[in-house]
Formats: sequence, structure tokens, C-alpha cells
Amino acid sequence: MSGRLRRRVKKEPDELNITAFLNLMVILVPFLLITAVFSRMAVLELNIPPASLLDQPEDLKKDLQLVVTIRRNALEVGDSVGGLIKKINASATGHDLKGLSQLLVQVKTRFPDKKNCAILAEPDVSYETLVQVMDAVRVVEQLQGTAVVKAELFPDISIGDAPREGEQN
Repeated sequence: MSGRLRRRVKKEPDELNITAFLNLMVILVPFLLITAVFSRMAVLELNIPPASLLDQPEDLKKDLQLVVTIRRNALEVGDSVGGLIKKINASATGHDLKGLSQLLVQVKTRFPDKKNCAILAEPDVSYETLVQVMDAVRVVEQLQGTAVVKAELFPDISIGDAPREGEQN
């Protein structure tokens, strides 16, 4: 008889216990936010010369067209019309950026109104080297009295692929 008298007990569905999960999230989210590395993005503004420069009269083309070519073993500074000005060989530690800056200061004294420069890089030149050369072309640090002052050299930079060694720029 006891088999017949069984009561049917309505079972309520078990509740999902998410307390442990929430505890984990409360600790994990702030930890991830604190340890996240926030990268800093820098934007380099590049000005490409307009096509109308090619249509200028011949007497205006005689002005300096400064070109810095980055090669594996040297930095070549030249004029696209006049040819190579100077080749600065690289040392075992890398390219001679100080020598490049000194040469560009001399060029700037001869052409004080000139603001543009083309940088041509070989395909295997690292991004870091390209940016270092761009910085050296853009500004130079000079000592005035006891303070170090940044002087503008050639801020308008164009970037391109370097021709093979032996070809004309």
C-alpha cells in the first residue's frame, strides 16, 4: 500500500549558482585592465610633392632637390638633379645619423628656404632605421648656451623606393 500512497512532489528546477563565477570576474577584470599594455600611436605626416612640380620651368628646377637614400651599408645624400653630394658609410653599430645631421645642417645653411626632402629606402631597410633617418632629416638638436634646442631642417618628407646601386635617382 505504501507504493500507492506516494506523493508526487513537485521539484523546482535547481538554480544555477554563479557566485563563484562572479567572484572570479570581480577579481579578473580589474587585474586585466591594470596589466594591459596601452600602446602609444604616433602619426607621421608625410607630404607628397604635387605632380605640378614636374611642369615647372627649367630655371626653377635648378633649385636643390634633396634626396637621402638609405642603403644597407651607407647613407647617400644627393641632389636629384646635381647628383651625389656625400656618401656616409655605416659602421658596425649602424648608420651614422650624427654625420647625416651635420651634413644636412651644412646643406640647410646653403638653402635656408628649402623645406622638402625625399627619403629613398632599399626594401630590406628596417622600419626603425627609416624612422631614425626621418627624425635626423626633420630636426637637429643644437646646443645654445646651456640649453639643447631643436632646429628645423627639412620637415616636409616624401618616402620612396631606392633605385639599385649604380642606377640614377
